[in-house]
Order: sequence, then structure tokens, then C-alpha cells
Amino acid sequence: MRTSTKKSHANTATQEYGIEESKLLKLFEEELKDIYWAEKALTKALPKMAKNATSPELVDAIETHLAETEEQVQKVEEVFALLGKKPVAKKCEAMDGLIKEAQAIMEDSEEGAMRDAGIISAAQKVEHYEIASYGTLRTFAQTLGLTDAVEILQGILDQEKNADQTLTEVAESTINIQAAEEEE
Repeated sequence: MRTSTKKSHANTATQEYGIEESKLLKLFEEELKDIYWAEKALTKALPKMAKNATSPELVDAIETHLAETEEQVQKVEEVFALLGKKPVAKKCEAMDGLIKEAQAIMEDSEEGAMRDAGIISAAQKVEHYEIASYGTLRTFAQTLGLTDAVEILQGILDQEKNADQTLTEVAESTINIQAAEEEE
């Protein structure tokens, strides 16, 4: 008796971890495609944010996170490989909207502390989206028994939380205070 093509092409994850194709595994793969697109889009958006920032601390925070984001793209590719899948990006409408919002903030504000405060605001919205996405992906991987993926995704999640904390510290140290003192 021949099984369906879908079942006969069991991927690496199902073979290695002994899990069957499931709706959760499919959702995990779809969410992975979404965050893959998001990270790749950020590798283009973050340099623009750094270029528009004036605070050296903010520029440094963005450039540091850009390097991490480039590594995260590779780590997401590793998770695809663990699943026996080719890395495929699916447009992330949420990240696309957040990047467009960041662009609008930069275009609509004058150079200085106000723009920097706006960039931090936009960047933290991005970080919070990534924290939610990686937390969910990690939990899916844990439920599916994909222990290697859990480890990779937890590492990325930790980086995203650290980036958010760094942005908060930069905002609180000087930028928000300077922006509050700027006159119309």
C-alpha cells in the first residue's frame, strides 16, 4: 500500500525527532517563513535607522543589533535545515508595517533628539514583535520536541530582549530628556 506523497516525503525533523506531520508543525514552518522575511527586511531597514540617528549611543545600539540580525538570519536558516526544509521567506505584513512606520517617523521629524526618540520608539515596536514571534516559535518547537530548534530560538529571543533593554537604557539616559526640552 502506497502512502500519499505528503506522508512519504517525511522531513528530517519527523525522522530525527519521531514526530508526525501535524498542524502545529505546519504552523511552525509558516511562522518561521514569516520571521525569516522580517529579519531579512530588517537587515535593510536598520542601516537607514542608524544613518538617521544622531546619538552615538543609539547609532551603536542599532549597528550592534544589525550585526545580531544578520546572524539571526543564518540561525533561522539553521532551523529550516533542522526541519529538512529550504529557507523560504513569506512576507511579514506586520514587520512591513513597522518598517514603514519607522520610515515615516524619520521623514516627518527633524534631525536631533526628537528623531532619535522616534527611532527608538519604532525600533522597540520591532523588538517587541520579534520577542513575541521568537517566544511563540520557541514554544512551538518545545511542544514538537525539536530540542535543537528550541536552543537556537531561545538564543535569538535572548538577543531580542537584550536589544529592547539597550534601547530603553539609551532612551532613558539622555535622548528622551533632550527631546522633552526641545521647543516647537
